[in-house]
Amino acid sequence: MSRTADEPDPRLRSVRATSGDGTAQAGPTPEAEDGPTDVHHQQHIAASAGGTVYAMQGGDQHIHHARAPQRPFPRELPPDVHGFTGRAAELTELDDLLASSEAAAPVLISAVSGTAGVGKTAVAIHWAHRVAERFTDGQLYVDLRGYDPDRPLTANEALAGFLRALGVANGDIPFETAERATMFRSLLAGRRVLILLDNAHSTEQVRLLLPGSSSCMVVVTSRDRLTALVSRHGARRIEVDLLPVADAVTLLHKLIGERTDTEPTAAVRLAQQCARLPLALRVAAELAATRPDATLAHLVSELADHQRRLDLLDAGDDPRTAVRAVFSWSYLSLSADARYVFRLIGVHPGPDIDAYASAALTRITLEPVRDHLQVLLRAHLIRPTTPGRYDMHDLLRAYAVDLAMRQETEAERRDALTGLFDYYLAVAAACVDLLYPSEQSRWPEIPRITASVPELYDRHAALAWLDAQRDNLVAASGYGVTNWPAHVTAWSSTLFRYLYVGGYYLEAIDIHTNASRAGNGAGDKAGEARALNNLGLVHARQGRYRHATEHHRLALARYEELGDTVGQANALGNLAGIDFQLGDSAEAAVICERALGLYHHAGDRAGEANAWNNLGMIRARQGRYSESAEHSAKAMHIWAEIGERGGMAHALHNLGSTRARQGRFIEATDHYRQALTLFRETGDRNGTAHALSDLGRAHVEQGRFAAAREELRQAQALFELLGDVVALAGIQNYFGLLCLRQGRFTEAESHFSRALAVFRETGDRTGESEALNGTGEALRALREPERARKQHEAALALAREVGDVYEQARAHDGLARLAHDTDDITGARRHWERAVELFDDLGVPDAAAASARLAALDGQAPGP
Repeated sequence: MSRTADEPDPRLRSVRATSGDGTAQAGPTPEAEDGPTDVHHQQHIAASAGGTVYAMQGGDQHIHHARAPQRPFPRELPPDVHGFTGRAAELTELDDLLASSEAAAPVLISAVSGTAGVGKTAVAIHWAHRVAERFTDGQLYVDLRGYDPDRPLTANEALAGFLRALGVANGDIPFETAERATMFRSLLAGRRVLILLDNAHSTEQVRLLLPGSSSCMVVVTSRDRLTALVSRHGARRIEVDLLPVADAVTLLHKLIGERTDTEPTAAVRLAQQCARLPLALRVAAELAATRPDATLAHLVSELADHQRRLDLLDAGDDPRTAVRAVFSWSYLSLSADARYVFRLIGVHPGPDIDAYASAALTRITLEPVRDHLQVLLRAHLIRPTTPGRYDMHDLLRAYAVDLAMRQETEAERRDALTGLFDYYLAVAAACVDLLYPSEQSRWPEIPRITASVPELYDRHAALAWLDAQRDNLVAASGYGVTNWPAHVTAWSSTLFRYLYVGGYYLEAIDIHTNASRAGNGAGDKAGEARALNNLGLVHARQGRYRHATEHHRLALARYEELGDTVGQANALGNLAGIDFQLGDSAEAAVICERALGLYHHAGDRAGEANAWNNLGMIRARQGRYSESAEHSAKAMHIWAEIGERGGMAHALHNLGSTRARQGRFIEATDHYRQALTLFRETGDRNGTAHALSDLGRAHVEQGRFAAAREELRQAQALFELLGDVVALAGIQNYFGLLCLRQGRFTEAESHFSRALAVFRETGDRTGESEALNGTGEALRALREPERARKQHEAALALAREVGDVYEQARAHDGLARLAHDTDDITGARRHWERAVELFDDLGVPDAAAASARLAALDGQAPGP
């Protein structure tokens, strides 16, 4: 078995978006997408001849490494602040910093006393909008949630968001924080980008988010003074103090109108009662706006009385005392149900919430809960994030949590969260069932719920719900490890396919890691085993084979302890997939046959079909084409019986690949087209891309070059979108073949070289042998025989090692031609004899051409 490459290499940049005519190709727009991807237990190895498909149990097996992304222009600034008032000095200081030679240093905005709610974010966002056009490469924004009661955003998570915004596909984002930071700095080098890091807790949270390029500018907001950022990184501190009284009154005027003019003394008093903090001023102004008949003087008196009566632990001159008093004043003006909704939203573990989740959390029906959310929104006690979704300022959230801790018992809070988690699990399961219906049999029991749920009309609606709730589901899985372990392990199983196919590997690792901890802590070996298996698949897809193997072996051990036959088969199938990817076809076949027997014994028809299809692919690599076709046909029959159209597509695709290896390209084309239709019908973008890719390869062999180029370009665009670097390397091999057939040898050599670099880095040895042979053929045409010979010799050695008979024969054919070119008739005869023998064993038409060349040697004098 080959040595596994454990960590992705950030140097992988050799696969670029180039097509067979050598021009750069832009990726597709979102409108060009075919819908949600439904890969259904597979791994596509596009580099293999004919693009064989390896199906994986519990998930696909892809290798994704960093690639050069497109260069989008992120525009991530939140909307400018309504009614922004004052802060002329702070804005001028920021302007001066931008204009000065020190503009490259990160800028820190901090309240002098560390007071929350003073308007640091408002200043930063307002200024950023004023200067946005001067940052021609875009603006990045992240709320670091530094003072979130549950969990601040880590630098690792923030970097992932930035990398996505900068065009890096999910699958290309490195696993390690340091690697992400390096990629982030590399992508920003020389670019004019404004980066706004909002609500930071510490210098450590910010440090890795700083670019290395002086062309960028960073603005950091924090309650902390972040002294280390100033002393070590040259940050310039800008203090944001309380609003001056005049500006505070002006803000009130903007919010409640002429009443401040008619009662100027009361307006000043109200501003002072709000400690001149913009957050408190806005809450108080909204309360005043809801009572238009009351004078400001009456409201001031009411608030003063409330402040006297409120039991505040930290009374005195701390402005937070005034803020809490204003919150309480506003809170007590609400109905009892609205107060209850406010308190429970505070204990929601995720970053935002919608009406359906609020209804599940509070057990209040949907329409009343919507009304309560609108009341809270008008009162500035919650704020909108996207249409229909809300979050809280962290001060308000802390206040809500404090109220909930005092007014709800622990059992009541637990019951509320259980209702929420039941809702998240049930709707997630419904969505995944729409997207990947064959997955349901592998899930644990899903709770029945009575809460209102959104209407999921189709697959697109299901995908939209999962996308919107993804961060909440990650947060809930972390929150529930100890007290809700069954929910956490169920999320891991239910969400696996969505996270895996979507390339959300970072979120997947969080959820599956949480699930393995929850299962272990609760003594749930089955839940732990499923999570370990899922973790192995995610690690393998990112090229971390040692981690993947460890997790699959741990999962196998748990399944053996449980006597879970299907679970054992799943883990074995995934271990076989790793062996196949690394070129050990013999070991992969042995393990796959063992998995097949277990599926058959358990009566798991879908698993059995999957294993047959996998075994068929392995046999194709080994040159056992009749067996390969039989195995794919068996898989096709089973999948047709159980109505699994996605599986049928994969069987057809593999059958087409087998026919292509046999040189039966017309049949292969027919199978690919049938598979392509099914892939598109089931919304499988990955399968669609592979079918297009192999259809293009078949058309190259048939001399239909224009059709081939178009199909390869479409496949390339989809692989770019999906971030599948190995498949993109396979596309480079196919473009190289196209260029060879068209006599464009220099371009062909360039394509093969790019493919070769990636295959070597990722450990895909079958793809490597194909690229080596292609490079050898291109170099021979370019009259570089010594370099060509080295490529074919390397291909021959590698193909023997991995058991790829076709590439062995191809290498012998290439070496024979090179020998013949130099009149080495003996060497040419030796290699062609071996090539004919291998081609004959395979039953492919290449044998006739090699035999003809061998026959033509008769009568020629032996060379050296």
